[in-house]
Amino acid sequence: MNTPFQDKVVLITGATSGIGAAVAHELAARRAKVVVSGRRTPEGEAVVKGIQDAGGIAAFFKADTSKEAEVKALVDFTIRTYGRLDYAFNNAGVEGTPGLTTEQQTEENYRHTFDINVFGVLMSMKHEIPEIVKNGGAIVNTSSIAGQVGMPGFGLYVASKHAVNGLTRSAALELAKRGVRVNAVAFGGIQTPMLDRFVGESKTDNPQRDWLAGAHPVGRVGTTEEAALAVVALLENAFITGTVLTVDGGWTAQ
Repeated sequence: MNTPFQDKVVLITGATSGIGAAVAHELAARRAKVVVSGRRTPEGEAVVKGIQDAGGIAAFFKADTSKEAEVKALVDFTIRTYGRLDYAFNNAGVEGTPGLTTEQQTEENYRHTFDINVFGVLMSMKHEIPEIVKNGGAIVNTSSIAGQVGMPGFGLYVASKHAVNGLTRSAALELAKRGVRVNAVAFGGIQTPMLDRFVGESKTDNPQRDWLAGAHPVGRVGTTEEAALAVVALLENAFITGTVLTVDGGWTAQ
C-alpha cells in the first residue's frame, strides 16, 4: 500500500538511538528511504539492520553535526545513495553538563552544548535546504520544553533550545514561498538514553525518576514511539510551518 512517504528520502541526524532511531523505523515502515546518521557506527549500523530486517530501506553515514564538512558530506552521501532529499529530522543533540549554575558555567560546556545543539542544527539546515527545495518537503528540528521555560542548573541547555526555536521559525519564514516547511518539536521527558543520563537508569527506588514522571500531568514520561508520531505528523502536514509543537504530557500547561 502506498503512503505519503513512499520512495521519499529522509535524512535523520542523531539516529543511532532514542527518538531518532524510532523516527527512522517509523518512516521506513511507511516506505521512505532513510539515511541514519550519528557519531556511533555500531549503533547506527544496528538501526539500519533492524530496518532492513523489517523490509525497509536504510543506509548509515557517520557524521558529527558540529563539523560543517561532515554535515556537507552527509548530505552529499544522501544524494549519491538515493538521488534526492525530501525530508530531514535534525535530532542530534546533547544535554551538556547538568547541575551547573550560571556562575559555574565553563567555556568548554558552552562550546560543546552550542556546537551540537545550535551550530549543528544550523549547518544541517544550511546543507539540507538546497536539496529539499528541489522537491518540496519539510524539516523538523528537535527542541525541548527547555526551549520554552527556564530550568535552574540547565542554563546552557535551555539557552540552546531557545536558539533552536528561533532558527526554526526564521527558516520557516524564509522558505514558506519556496515549498519547504520547517518546524520543531518541544519534547518533555521521553524515555531515551539521554533521559537515563539525567535521572539514572534504575527504574525502581529512583526518587529523581519518580519526580520526573510526576512532573508530567499524565503521570509518566513519553515513549520514543509517541515522539516519532509527532515528528511524522509535522513532516506530513502541508499546512504546518514555523511551529514548535509541544509534546510533553501536559508539563507546560501547568
